[in-house]
Amino acid sequence: MRKVFLLCTGGTIEKVYSERTGAVENLGSKVDRYLELLRLPDLEVEERRLMNKDSLDMTDEDRQMVLEAVREVLPHGAPVVITHGTDTLVETGRYLKRALGEPAVPIVFTGAMTPLGFERSDALQNLTESLLAVRLLPPGIYLVMHNQVFPIDRVQKDRDRAEFVAASGE
Repeated sequence: MRKVFLLCTGGTIEKVYSERTGAVENLGSKVDRYLELLRLPDLEVEERRLMNKDSLDMTDEDRQMVLEAVREVLPHGAPVVITHGTDTLVETGRYLKRALGEPAVPIVFTGAMTPLGFERSDALQNLTESLLAVRLLPPGIYLVMHNQVFPIDRVQKDRDRAEFVAASGE
């Protein structure tokens, strides 16, 4: 059985509708419930919840926490998937790349434009694709979303189109 570490930081992928406030918020974990719906017969996913924040609220201290969590699991030799809000996902990925250089295993960031469980959500697709991609990619740091794979230092978010695209001029 292969192992993958899943580090969760929050973001839209984990947002829920709050009846109390009438807003979509990061309130609790959802990824674990959706993992149970997937058929992963030869995969052990070890989930670690680091925080549950909108990525616009992430600080350098939060990015350092993500880096420390990655450094903690790297000696196990298993690939890593990190769920993250899409607004600052690339920033956190590049932070890890500067600190780690080329890791010995693939590290994949993913997120969603629409929360898990919402109609037309891309979250489960992105999570599923990331769990497969992290097992197939060579060592490095990547973004996997919407059936695409980008090296983290060659991607940017196109906010108008609500998707990630190859970074221009890099």
